[in-house]
Amino acid sequence: MSDEKVPAELLAVRDKIDETDERLLDLLAERFELTHRVGLLKADQNLTSFDGTREAEKLARLAELSEQRNLNPELVTALFRQIMQQVVRNHESLKSAD
Repeated sequence: MSDEKVPAELLAVRDKIDETDERLLDLLAERFELTHRVGLLKADQNLTSFDGTREAEKLARLAELSEQRNLNPELVTALFRQIMQQVVRNHESLKSAD
């Protein structure tokens, strides 16, 4: 489907989706900056990288918030589980760098 045949309203909505995706990436980058600070603090205090209790509480809260926003909680939980796994890997590499 070429752009000349796509209705203007559809193109406008797609532009909004692109803008939203960029904001999501900005927020993800901000989240990783914050978790980097957490990783530095954990490494400095010789704390474990993974906190299963915190993760379980966080995922439960995100599932609840997802339902309130009419989002699929399984999808949101899976996405955040991947994000959190990357955070733990990042924290582990900070600890091994010391």
